Amino acid sequence: MDKTMEKKPPIVVLTGPTAVGKTALSIYLAKVIGGEIISADSMQVYQQMDIGTAKIKQSEMQGIKHYLVDIFPPDEEFNVVKFKQYADQAIEEIYAKGKIPILVGGTGFYIQAVLRDVSFEQETVSACRKKLEKLYEEKGAHFLHEKLKEVDRESAEKIHENNVRRVIRALEFYQQTGKKISQHNEQERQKSSPYNFAYFVLNQDRAKLYERIDKRVDLMIQEGLVDEVKHLLDSGYERDLVSMQGLGYKEICSYLCGEISLEDAVYILKRDTRHFAKRQLTWFKREADVLWIDKDYYKTEKEQLTYCLSVLKERKIITGTIGI
Repeated sequence: MDKTMEKKPPIVVLTGPTAVGKTALSIYLAKVIGGEIISADSMQVYQQMDIGTAKIKQSEMQGIKHYLVDIFPPDEEFNVVKFKQYADQAIEEIYAKGKIPILVGGTGFYIQAVLRDVSFEQETVSACRKKLEKLYEEKGAHFLHEKLKEVDRESAEKIHENNVRRVIRALEFYQQTGKKISQHNEQERQKSSPYNFAYFVLNQDRAKLYERIDKRVDLMIQEGLVDEVKHLLDSGYERDLVSMQGLGYKEICSYLCGEISLEDAVYILKRDTRHFAKRQLTWFKREADVLWIDKDYYKTEKEQLTYCLSVLKERKIITGTIGI
């Protein structure tokens, strides 16, 4: 291990595809190493959106403080710039307590922004962006995504066409700089981290993961996802909000608006969540310095935790004897 790393402040990342089981392991890890958790999830920040985001319940936290969970109303836009700002504040607060920050969640770009200390210029609504937004209103999401494919195929492959905000940002970046945002992101990815970190990716056999995803969707329906989305719509939150475009919300909105049956909504949600998990794994495979935790090898949470602790000790992120 590079000796200079030991002098940097410690941070732990626990990520992986949706539904793989990050939450339970993160609590176990936080309790053992004296950590607090920062959610690296683009949806769990929203209030009133609990079931569809698989948000951790207060009872599941077991006394571990969580940051960036349940703090913004659904109509407030949340993005990587805001995440970085709030995450940096949380990290300083955790260090001040003598604890270790643990980033937990599946949004790879958010994690990269913190680990590589990506700097973001103050966002301003440019004339270019206004034109792209108008183009979206007139031509739709697919048209914009095709435009992005023409100038930056790699970004188009990573960004789903329904993620209109990111498609517009990528097009805006290209039009303003003449450079692909995918190249810019790759350069940021190569930056040295200001942290002594361990970047764990929890994963398992694809068929088993997909089975977990399907079961989770079924459970969401049983727990009242339809009522949750109906309540949001009845409260005046429009279906075109960024938050309402999240998985689970846009499909149920389509059902509640009479566009598809509930059976079709559930089918689409399962399918698109599986596709989302595949894209997450593609992102993590491209990241440097990741440590894969294969659940088919480390079968129990205790085995997974033991492996994590061995890495953290080796990297001097934790010292002394730790019992589990």
